[in-house]
Amino acid sequence: MKKAVCILSGGMDSTLASFIAKSQGYEIITLHFNYGQRTESKELKAFRDITKELKAIKKVEFDIDLAQIGGSALVDENLDVPTTGLSSGVPITYVPFRNGIFLSIATALAEREGAEAIFIGVVEEDSSGYPDCTDEFISKFESSLNQGTAIEQKIEIKTPLVHLKKEQIVKEAIKLNVPLNLTWSCYQLEDKACGVCDSCRLRLKGFEVANEVDKIPYKD
Repeated sequence: MKKAVCILSGGMDSTLASFIAKSQGYEIITLHFNYGQRTESKELKAFRDITKELKAIKKVEFDIDLAQIGGSALVDENLDVPTTGLSSGVPITYVPFRNGIFLSIATALAEREGAEAIFIGVVEEDSSGYPDCTDEFISKFESSLNQGTAIEQKIEIKTPLVHLKKEQIVKEAIKLNVPLNLTWSCYQLEDKACGVCDSCRLRLKGFEVANEVDKIPYKD
């Protein structure tokens, strides 16, 4: 069986990307990062619950404290998470080079496990100005990782959602019976989603346009 490392935050996008990998016949190795984010505990629970649903052959929980780098409202509680709507430019929720860091570790794991693919749920629409969520970044990173690994087998980074809109992601997830009720997207709360941060707004809009009901709890 072919193997894939799936970077799984516990959010809707990474969960769908992982289920797409499974639907394509890959044995799944799930990889999660506890990086000092505000909703670390909730995301970890979502990761564990979704990994069971995927029937992954292996799960890896990786601790890395990106709060030491800082510069993002996701890891620095002295910075406020924006709640007034999406803005232009790179937002304060951008964690410097986060996907580059995650992909580097995923590459090492893929090399060790003999996996031929890495799945990551980046979405250009959802990036909100994040430079490490673009198709161009992923393409260039893939070229670099294959220069820096010792195996003959090339590793492909697969981004099945990169050009989708949020409502398309919702519809595709429902088509594949993805347990969206287990996922978590909120940037700042763990008991009930705030409904007003950028991530919540994008998620809620996706469900609304798709004419579907989001079953996770919201504060308001």
